[in-house]
Amino acid sequence: MKEATETVSLESASWSQTACKGLLTEDNIFCSEEDNSLYFTYSGKSNVLEVKELNYQVNMASQIPWYENLTQIKMPWSWKSDPRSHVSIIQNLNLKVQSGQMLAIIGSTVGGKTSLLDVITCRDHGGKIKSGQILINNKPITPQLVRKCIAHVRQDDQLLPHLTVRETLLFIAKLRLPKLFSDSQREKRVEEVIAELRLRQCADTRVGNEYFRGVSGGERRRVSIGVQLLWNPGILILDEPTSGLDSFTAHNLVITLSRLARGNRLVLLSLHQPRSDIFQMFDLVLLMTSGVTVFSGAARDMVQYFTELGYPCPRYSNPADFYVDLTSIDKQTAEKEMESRKRANTLAKLFLEKVKGFDDFLWKVTEGDNAATTFSKQRSHLNSEEDINMPQHSSDQLPGVLKQFTILLSRQISNNFRDLPTLLIHGFEALLMSLLIGFLYYGHDKNGLSIRDTAALLYMLGALIPFTVILDVIAKCHSERAMLYHDLEDGMYSVSPYFFAKILGELPEHCAFVIIYGIPIYWMANLIPEPVHFLLNFLSVWLAVYSARAMALWVAALMPTLQLSAFFGNILFTSFYLSGGFVISLENLWTVPFWFSKISFLRWTFQSMMQIQFTDTTYETTVGNTTFQIPGKLVTQALDLDSHPLYVSYLILTAIVGSFLLLYYLSLRFIKQKPNQDW
Repeated sequence: MKEATETVSLESASWSQTACKGLLTEDNIFCSEEDNSLYFTYSGKSNVLEVKELNYQVNMASQIPWYENLTQIKMPWSWKSDPRSHVSIIQNLNLKVQSGQMLAIIGSTVGGKTSLLDVITCRDHGGKIKSGQILINNKPITPQLVRKCIAHVRQDDQLLPHLTVRETLLFIAKLRLPKLFSDSQREKRVEEVIAELRLRQCADTRVGNEYFRGVSGGERRRVSIGVQLLWNPGILILDEPTSGLDSFTAHNLVITLSRLARGNRLVLLSLHQPRSDIFQMFDLVLLMTSGVTVFSGAARDMVQYFTELGYPCPRYSNPADFYVDLTSIDKQTAEKEMESRKRANTLAKLFLEKVKGFDDFLWKVTEGDNAATTFSKQRSHLNSEEDINMPQHSSDQLPGVLKQFTILLSRQISNNFRDLPTLLIHGFEALLMSLLIGFLYYGHDKNGLSIRDTAALLYMLGALIPFTVILDVIAKCHSERAMLYHDLEDGMYSVSPYFFAKILGELPEHCAFVIIYGIPIYWMANLIPEPVHFLLNFLSVWLAVYSARAMALWVAALMPTLQLSAFFGNILFTSFYLSGGFVISLENLWTVPFWFSKISFLRWTFQSMMQIQFTDTTYETTVGNTTFQIPGKLVTQALDLDSHPLYVSYLILTAIVGSFLLLYYLSLRFIKQKPNQDW
């Protein structure tokens, strides 16, 4: 048995070295002894993924935005009822791939590659499986089964920019690894993934984004793979992993994926037109065009297959480029489209005839020769003494809600407080607005402000800064929305711990913001200098700003796009502003705005601050040569702002905050957060 294992290992290593030598010249700079090492393999049983006679349709009418239908004067009941809008994206697709193999799905744009990956991972958005089935180890796929054994790496990287690579992976390890893992085991797993993906040189570098420079594009893509690799899945699916990368970085990334496949994993990825040396690293290739299969088999056999059909690949040409171009639909003219479509359909029918007798639906050079399958079996059993056995992933053993909350809270605080430029800008914005308003009302310490000026100051104090907070919070929530969508879809955590971590994690930033804004204005405008009055006034401002923040969180989770959220938030705030009791007195409001004022946090903030400043104060008003002493209580009565005691205003403001937070939670819980900005 030992001799057989050594033989398999030697054959695998020999094939790897041969493939590497075939990529470039003898002085190959890509392959090295280190690149062929495995830090850990998938220790579970081998997996087999089968797709049988799959037909998948998409209703294109449902993809048209509602406003475009309105501009075409279409009635709502006719938006999705057009039978011509049902387009076949995948037709009669068959494939079979198993652990130890890397299958590349190649083809032109709109060929059905991404749709196939979405269907396999139970993410068939806007589509419907008309016939066929998808099996994993002879079991029909379900979201629960997919979540248990498949890791899906999306085309777009969704990572927190201000965490380092090691911190990003460590937080995910705490969330995704079973709770029976100790902290030292989690850290060890992170270090193994870092070593496996060759991320040691950037492990302590921040991930970054388009605004903040961090790791390179290739390193960021490997971090995204590492996030999924942490729980050691048996099947790894990647959508356009080399998109946006230069050829050298893309080559090294595919080397990494090939190495992962050698660790007893099934790797499935989609690509447009890989360069020739990348193409040679694939075990299997599925060539698709307009949803039909033109070739499926070993990558090394594709040139021979098409040569036998009369389409030899020109010398010094990339087979992937040549055959993707050959099978693409040319839509420049109607004649070219008809000709190219006819050629593609003919090639698809020929391929179906050639493989209909094979169980694995793969074309082979000869009927008895199945080099790819033989090699995959060798690789699936490859297991050296240095391999580390990993416990299988089980969703039942994941950390509990309380543990998820503490991890998410720590991640939230770490990411927020490392975004120093944003924090400084927000702090400077609050200070600048405070100083501008304070200088406007400064210098009245002898005569004091008039009743009109004091009322205007108090209303501005409670209404000006919340508006900027609303826009900032909405923008930040939408920037994190794609990551939240994918994390919830992957079952990394539930809504409740994220909700509480989000609320509490941003609380220190909110308190600092209100302190910077509220304190300078109060003393520069020479309001009542008593400590009790100051603290009560500060509490009113704190609740007003937090009400705006809670409302912005709800609006951001409720609406699908940043534009709609900003629009709806602006409408709500303007309605609260106009019915707040300063622009027009409450007694002069007609029925609808009067009832709307009852839920306006600006109205209750204004009422509380007016009672604090005017109840125990007497103002002097001069008319001609006569000076009147006017008790401040008469002012609040005249504006209808003394109908409730002071504590009622605070209770209502607290209730408004709680209501907005409850709406925010319900929106997160029951409204599917979209990963992209569409209508």
